[in-house]
Amino acid sequence: MKWRKWNRWIHRELGYLFFGMSIIYGISGIALNHGVARHWNPGIITRSVSYDYNRSITKTDVTREVIEEILEITGEKNSFKQYYFPTSDDLMIYLKGGHINVHMPSGTISVTRVRNRPVFNEVNYLHYNKPKKLWTWFSDLFALGLVLMAISGLFLVKGKKGITGRGGLTTLIGIFIPLIFLAIYLWF
Repeated sequence: MKWRKWNRWIHRELGYLFFGMSIIYGISGIALNHGVARHWNPGIITRSVSYDYNRSITKTDVTREVIEEILEITGEKNSFKQYYFPTSDDLMIYLKGGHINVHMPSGTISVTRVRNRPVFNEVNYLHYNKPKKLWTWFSDLFALGLVLMAISGLFLVKGKKGITGRGGLTTLIGIFIPLIFLAIYLWF
C-alpha cells in the first residue's frame, strides 16, 4: 500500500473515531469561552424571584419561626438546609438547589434557584477532565489523534490545491493567526 493510501486511511479512521470527542470539545470550548467572559455560566442555570417581607429585622430577631415564615412566603418550606449571616445586614438561607438572601433592613427577599444546564454541564464535566482515571488517557489519545489528523490532512490533496500550492498558503495563515493574537495580547 502506498503512503498516500495509508495517510488517507489514518486521517479517515481517526476522524470517525474522534467525531464524538470533537463535538464534545467544540461545544464545551464555545461554552467555556463565553463563561470566562461572564456572558453566562455554561454549567448552571439560575433563576431569581423577589419578595417583600414587609418589615425590617435584625440579626437578633432571627429565630427558627422567622426562618419558617420566610420559607412560607417564598414557597421553599421543604427545601431548607441551613442559614447564616454573610454580613450584618444580610441573612442567607441555603436551600436544596438554591438560596434565599434577605436584606434585613429593607425586608427584601431574593430567591435564587440553581440547576444544571442540560448538555453543557455534561460536556464541561468531560472537558475539565473531572472523571480523571481512564478519561485522562482517552483525552490524551484524542489530543494525539488531533495532531495526527492535522498532519495527515496536510497531505490529502496533491498539486496546486495541496500543501505545495494554495493549501500551503492557507496553512501558513492558520499558523500566523494564533501568533498574531499572542503578539497582540502578550507583547503589546
